Amino acid sequence: MESLFDKIQTSKTYLINHGVKNAEIAIILGTGLGKLIEEFEILQRIPYSDIPNFPEATVEHHTGELIYGNFQSKKVLAMKGRFHFYEGHSFEHIGFSIWLFKSLGIKAMLLSGAAGTINMHWSKGDLMMLTDHINLLPGNPLIGTNDDRLGPRFPDMSEPYDYQINEEIERAAEKTGVLLRKGVYVSAQGPMLETAAEYRFLRTIGGDAVGMSTVPEVIVANHACLPCSAVIVLTDECNPDDLKPINIPQIIEVAGKAEAKLTILFKELIKHL
Repeated sequence: MESLFDKIQTSKTYLINHGVKNAEIAIILGTGLGKLIEEFEILQRIPYSDIPNFPEATVEHHTGELIYGNFQSKKVLAMKGRFHFYEGHSFEHIGFSIWLFKSLGIKAMLLSGAAGTINMHWSKGDLMMLTDHINLLPGNPLIGTNDDRLGPRFPDMSEPYDYQINEEIERAAEKTGVLLRKGVYVSAQGPMLETAAEYRFLRTIGGDAVGMSTVPEVIVANHACLPCSAVIVLTDECNPDDLKPINIPQIIEVAGKAEAKLTILFKELIKHL
C-alpha cells in the first residue's frame, strides 16, 4: 500500500511537471471567498480532480481548483475550495494539501473561511484573526502511525497561529483601515449548526466564533513546521437568547460583501511576507 509520504510525492511531481514551481505562499479560500483569485496573474488553474491523490470538494460555493500565479510580486498557490469532515472526508484527506504545500517549499500559509460569531460585541461582516482555537471535531489528521519525514510524533501547539504573521496582519489592518477582531475559533463537526444551549456552552469554554473547518489544517501546518495564520469572516450572529433560523443564502451574501475587505487586507499583508 502506498504510504502517505509517497502519495504526497506523487502529487508533488504532478504539480511540478505542470509548472507549479517556486511558490512561496499558500492560501486556502473558504465559503464565499473565492474572488481573491481575480487579483492574481494566473499561471496555472488545476482542478482538484486532476491532481493524483487529491480529494475533491463537494460543498456548494467551493469550486475545487488549485490556482497558481503571481500575486503582489510573489508566487502563490491558492486552494479555491476546501475539505470538511462533514462531507465524509477523512482527517488525512483534509490535511493532505498542507503536507503537499510544505513539500513544494511553501514558506507560509494563510487560511480564510466563514464562521458564526458567539461574541455578541461583534457583528456579521466583521473579520476575525484567529489567536487560538478549540478543537471539538472527533479526531485530527495526526492520529495513527507517524511518518517522521512529514513531522514529529508530538507537535507543539503552544503557538498554532504564527506570531510574526499575526503581527503583520494587524499592521496591514491598521494601514488599510480594515476593522480586525481577534479571537478564539471553535471547530465543530457540522453540518448542522448549533442549538442555543450549544452556543452558550461554546461561549462558556472561551470561544468567540464557531465554524466547521480550519483547525485540522492548522494542526497539520504545525506538524509540518509551516507557519500559518487565519482570518475569517463572521457571517452570522449566534445569540442564544435571540436565535434565528439559519439563512444560508444570507451567509453567502455576507461573506461575499466582506470579501472586499479580506482582499484589501491580504493584498497588503502579502507584500510583507
